[in-house]
Amino acid sequence: MQAWTYVCRRDTEMEISQSTATTTAPVAPVVAQDKGAISSDFETFLKMLTAQMQNQDPLNPIESSDYAVQLATFSGVEQQVRTNDLLKSMVGQMGLMGMSQLAGWVGMEARVAAPVHFDGTPISLTTVPETVADKAYLVVRDQNNVELERHQLDLSQDTITWAGVNSGGDPYAAGTYNFHVESFANGQVIGDSLAQSYAKVTEARNENGSVILVMEGGAEVPADQVSALRQAQ
Repeated sequence: MQAWTYVCRRDTEMEISQSTATTTAPVAPVVAQDKGAISSDFETFLKMLTAQMQNQDPLNPIESSDYAVQLATFSGVEQQVRTNDLLKSMVGQMGLMGMSQLAGWVGMEARVAAPVHFDGTPISLTTVPETVADKAYLVVRDQNNVELERHQLDLSQDTITWAGVNSGGDPYAAGTYNFHVESFANGQVIGDSLAQSYAKVTEARNENGSVILVMEGGAEVPADQVSALRQAQ
């Protein structure tokens, strides 16, 4: 999945592939363009070399070995230019493949521990208290972190449904809500974690080699924190 921002480490293989690049369909257009540029540069090099030969001191002519060194240097530069362009071409192709893979996340529903967007539909929550807890509460907070509700959890169950209504039966406003699981042992708080819930993935992007998912409502979570994935319902 490297979105991504890609760094190719197989330099040797790429140099070997370069010699046959003109027959490889994905990179042929790039090589074709470079060939014209290299040809133009080579003509300039030959003109400079001819002028150098014509204006050399006849009593102290340039050694033939010096000409060989100049030709070898130009050949090395030509090879490096082609290799660099091949690298750019392959990195671009890998980037398109990465974007295609990232696109597969968008529209799916991922179960994550993150703030949840509420639109009036009851929300199913996965609540996992600390293993040594003798009591646990679900604490509902709004986007300003103001506590709205507190309910004791049944430790034998790990899923509950939040209806989204207050004690008077009135529905809460649409928006983002936080669902915390507070764990207690002997009357002391031993843990506070976000409950997990399914949310639709609206965006997937690569940041420094890690896939970041943007959930409906704006929450951002690393892809490796997704505990389950399903088709949008």
